[in-house]
Amino acid sequence: MNRTLLLCVISFALFVQTLAMGDGLKMLNCTGDCQQADIKARMPFVMKLKIEDHNRCVAEHKCPLVTNSLSDIQCRNGMADEYECNNVDLLSFVPLKELGSNGDGNDIWGWTDPETKREYAIVGCADGTSFVDVTEPTEPVVLGFLPTHTSSSLWRDLKVYSNHVFIGSEASNHGLQVYDLLQLRELRPPTSGVNILDETAFYGEFGSSHNIVGNPETGFIYAVGSRTCTSGLHVVNVRDPLNPQFEGCFGQDGYVHDAQCVIYHGPDSRYEGHEICFCYNENTLTIVDVEYKSDMKMLARVPYNNAFYTHQGWLNEEQTHLLLDDELDELYGPNPHTRTLIWNVEKLDDPVLIDSFYSEKQATDHNLYIKGNLAYEANYCAGLRILDITDIETGNLKEVGYFDVAPDCDSPGFKGSWSNYPYFDSGTIVVSSIERGLFVLKFTG
Repeated sequence: MNRTLLLCVISFALFVQTLAMGDGLKMLNCTGDCQQADIKARMPFVMKLKIEDHNRCVAEHKCPLVTNSLSDIQCRNGMADEYECNNVDLLSFVPLKELGSNGDGNDIWGWTDPETKREYAIVGCADGTSFVDVTEPTEPVVLGFLPTHTSSSLWRDLKVYSNHVFIGSEASNHGLQVYDLLQLRELRPPTSGVNILDETAFYGEFGSSHNIVGNPETGFIYAVGSRTCTSGLHVVNVRDPLNPQFEGCFGQDGYVHDAQCVIYHGPDSRYEGHEICFCYNENTLTIVDVEYKSDMKMLARVPYNNAFYTHQGWLNEEQTHLLLDDELDELYGPNPHTRTLIWNVEKLDDPVLIDSFYSEKQATDHNLYIKGNLAYEANYCAGLRILDITDIETGNLKEVGYFDVAPDCDSPGFKGSWSNYPYFDSGTIVVSSIERGLFVLKFTG
């Protein structure tokens, strides 16, 4: 056999082997049972509550709220302009209209250009997604606005992998938008208005979704709360960001509201190096080993007392503990003060709720993230709250800073801050406000 023919035979054999191993090259599709939602999910009830709350806000002409941009206001004597604060300065504020939106705000994430090191806030809005250069945090620059793929929705969620952002929404037939963030290098703001951007790629194996979960270490996106995969984990291979491929489903525990998926390096040696998803499933903390996409396994499913709507959570960096927020316990539970649940997850098949931290504020919690020994919570009417989690193992948390982006409300409900992104190397924190827009902040504690 000559050398050329031999190479062809070897290449073909490797190709066939790769297909058999499920490396993502095979063209899977979400069909049949994959196209099933969890008909018992509580999310429609929660969405109804939020829509009713939003409609009241619109009737009061406060959603969205017409406000002016701000820049470089220090927190002095507990205030920065009209906003209550402690150990957090207001670097700038960009109203929704200046972001390019005609609707309300929702989710937020961030991206740092790997070459230029410029920092960008990616701000979800009802009618699309805004891209803002916050490298000079007192002088943010709105670079462009990517319209929604179909229609507007109060819910939009986004995550970043390999210099691309992946965007889902509760809008009907929205699917997954993909935008190449490297294009931001060439954008300059126009003399008036905002640059209107085009999506770079699109994935349509699901329609609407509630959240987009990303694992930047593996190149997988997990759409959750869709009308596929029993509303559980809809796995998308985005290692080639311009050619997303369906990879599998996990729907054994029904509706997943949100999740964090990581390469596990915690104390449970049985799962060292596995990809593990910590799922927040309406009334339980559910942990799933997703290392093998064709054979994902549930490791634990644990309810807890006064579970009204298990919403979201985040691991500490040691992967020994996590914080969990329940979105409806302040409204319907015995205590209206914001509750943060503290879990020991040293054994992945036996997570244990060890304590709860109650804020002095009466506000609904929404999204939290952990960086180092600090947790950054976006708690609707209480705004950004920063907790020291140094003693998380003993269940001891301490609030060390805050910035209330919602001076118009001060009780459990669904106005105020939607989310935050605290991971810029500069220390800049970006927070999204539903009614107002983008807050660019700095923790000074």
